[in-house]
Amino acid sequence: MNTEGDLRGILARIDSRGYKAYQDIKGGYRFEAFDLFIDHVQGDPFAAPSRVRARVSLDRAGFPPILHNKGIRKIAFVDYIARQFRRALRGVVKGQRGMGKSGLIDIDDGGQEILERNAVVLDDHWLEARFVVGLPAMGRTILGREAMDIFFREVPLLVDRALFYRNYDSSGVKGHVDAAEDQEYLRGTLPQKGLVAFIGDGAILPRRSGVDDRPLERNAIPFRYPQELEVEVELPNRGRIVGMGIPEGVTLIVGGGFHGKSTLLNAIERGVYNHIPGDGREVVITHPGAVKIRAEDGRNIEKVNISAFINNLPLGKDTVKFSTENASGSTSQAANIIEFLEMGAKVLLIDEDTSATNFMVRDERMQELVAKEKEPITPFVDKVQRLCRDLKVSTILVMGGSGDYFDVADTVIMMDGYMPGCVTQRAKEIAERHTTKRIDEGGTTFGTVTPRRPRIESFDPSKGRKEVKIDAKGLRTILYGRTAIDLSYLEQLVDRGQTRSIGLLIHYYAQHYIHEGLPLREGLERCFQDMKEKGLDMLLPYRVGNLARPRIYEVAGATNRMRTLRIH
Repeated sequence: MNTEGDLRGILARIDSRGYKAYQDIKGGYRFEAFDLFIDHVQGDPFAAPSRVRARVSLDRAGFPPILHNKGIRKIAFVDYIARQFRRALRGVVKGQRGMGKSGLIDIDDGGQEILERNAVVLDDHWLEARFVVGLPAMGRTILGREAMDIFFREVPLLVDRALFYRNYDSSGVKGHVDAAEDQEYLRGTLPQKGLVAFIGDGAILPRRSGVDDRPLERNAIPFRYPQELEVEVELPNRGRIVGMGIPEGVTLIVGGGFHGKSTLLNAIERGVYNHIPGDGREVVITHPGAVKIRAEDGRNIEKVNISAFINNLPLGKDTVKFSTENASGSTSQAANIIEFLEMGAKVLLIDEDTSATNFMVRDERMQELVAKEKEPITPFVDKVQRLCRDLKVSTILVMGGSGDYFDVADTVIMMDGYMPGCVTQRAKEIAERHTTKRIDEGGTTFGTVTPRRPRIESFDPSKGRKEVKIDAKGLRTILYGRTAIDLSYLEQLVDRGQTRSIGLLIHYYAQHYIHEGLPLREGLERCFQDMKEKGLDMLLPYRVGNLARPRIYEVAGATNRMRTLRIH
């Protein structure tokens, strides 16, 4: 390994030369307190910034082992380190030092969720931060002195402040790790308590805006649980907490408009992730197998067995192996449910506002006007209890427009001024008093969920001269070769690092497991097992620091939305 003096000498030698001379600094350098690795050097000041790593001996870093001695604590610990690195940037980095990205230093530190990511990596011997640096230049002329200031003043200060325990508020990092451990523990207790979700007393559910996921600061009403649904839990670090438990089965969330129904459901859908302290949703915990379902007009569907919901289409179109390049609201919602059931989902989260009306319910008047033999759709209201009984899949449903669901609900929660109340008994009494004459069209069973096996020709990551070209464009789009995958309606995707990883995981699956002829679920489960053993770094032949672990459901969702997908 080279010395820091070698790096200083190279920067002095290439000062004022053309930008390509920056390639000479690529390599590893030993500083007094850490090792520096410059893995990739950008081609010009406007290109993606250079990839850099700083590595410190774990013994020298001095962090107590209790902060990272097991799975979830380790994930939360490195998450906190990345956030600390980000905080240090504000007081250390000068910023603009020329043209383009000159002077930039940045790290991928995430948002409100605590995710497994590779911006900071920890093993038995060292702690490593991975960040990017915009190598400074004016035009295409290297600014060597500016680069020296970055590598010999700014980077050492950042490493000192972020990778050494002596510079930490011990209560901050411990609180972050403890909070994540408590959330993971609580999520693990849900099945044994017969619950699919838990919302702790005092939780702050509203967000600042549709593009700002931080908690609402003004006029936010803390959550208060109804006594009928009270659940008490003893957490490893926080101790006793109480809140509202949502039982397994069919749960309706009802209430007037603007009273907080969708806000509650949105918090529940994000409860599959752990949240940072201060987020307000640290005690909003959801079963890890919960998936958000909605209608998705225009999406591609490839050989999905939607016959549980749709049959007898005009012109005899097959619904056991249903395919279309332009799905309707009802067929897309049916396919979304079946595809997630195929992947082992255990809880469906549905909001009537984003659902196809004709998929959700068909009232008695419409049944009388349009006979069943003329209506291909079996409404969800007639399948939801069979789904629970046959497949052990629960549903949480926001419903403000149809009381027909009172007949099939096990629990009814009414939001009134952002406060929940348990009105199950009252809803049942209303259902008995106003008996519906609609006919149950659901049959005796839910129906069949058919595993599917993708064909190898579905996955071509090449573009032009590049054999593999996979990239994320924002949070909601993956460029997979020449194919753009639209993830706009995968609403539980929360981090761009997850989007990048999804594209790479699809490629990994195509390389390693599709040849074995496995169903999609089994093939992806093997990919996730590999990732558990090898980490996110298995996805690329070189080191980056901008990947975050997605859920298997969003990887499958992206695969199913590939317009190149072909099924055996």
